[in-house]
Amino acid sequence: MVAKCLDSFALRFLPCAVLAGSFSFASPGSASGSASVTSKPYPYTSGKDQFEGILSRPSAKQDTRGAVLVVHNWMGVTDETKKQAERFASLGFVALSVDVYGKGVRPKNAEEAGRLAGIYKQDRKLFLARMDLGLDALRKLPELKGKPIFAAGYCFGGTGVIEMAKAGAAIEGVFSFHGGLDAPTTTPKGQVKARVVAFHGADDPYVSAEDLAAFEKDMVSSASDWQLIKFGKAVHSFTDLGAGSDPSKGAAYDALADRRSFEMTRVLLDEWAAKTTK
Repeated sequence: MVAKCLDSFALRFLPCAVLAGSFSFASPGSASGSASVTSKPYPYTSGKDQFEGILSRPSAKQDTRGAVLVVHNWMGVTDETKKQAERFASLGFVALSVDVYGKGVRPKNAEEAGRLAGIYKQDRKLFLARMDLGLDALRKLPELKGKPIFAAGYCFGGTGVIEMAKAGAAIEGVFSFHGGLDAPTTTPKGQVKARVVAFHGADDPYVSAEDLAAFEKDMVSSASDWQLIKFGKAVHSFTDLGAGSDPSKGAAYDALADRRSFEMTRVLLDEWAAKTTK
């Protein structure tokens, strides 16, 4: 099931619930073109707390179209985070990979990652506060004055950007890639101002039917522009090459879902950035 498809989006990508089939979209590489991108560590602080994200910028010859706050998966800021951020930078957006965990706090394995991610999933106000620090850092960049800001998150980060939208964040849109879609609290009617897109693996074992139903119910009452797009046969972590290729494990890379989800994201960014640039 997919709810609330934008007309222009639906026209390009019918049917909206994208299942494995014969569609052929440009690969993320070709979609982003050959624009050069630079990335560097980006330290920032909040009181005594130190953080180190990654700031990825498009070529200096490009006009900056806006910004994307990239929220990492449960492993923290890694090369995978940088790869995803550079995809957005190649489209002309400044991309900041926010450091939710803090400088030097990088889990070494899935067990450590689960413990760390659990802290923020249990304390979503803290999670939001850490992401807000990234938004504040972006808003201080002079080239972004009057430009739209979006957010994109992966797995743990996909949960995060949905929470940002539910909290009424003053950004233009959020993209959740294989994020947790549970709705532990009911969002007040009309509170979601950002456009919401959730890309979901239809065979993801970590998102229950109950979670999906709760997400949809919450969006119906709280958001005016939202979409849930399911990719048939895809499981969790479908954008992450490091997840391997065995879907029976519950998490695996899926080239088709990866390519299609990013191409859809590119189309929506084109549409929304054009509408909101001042």
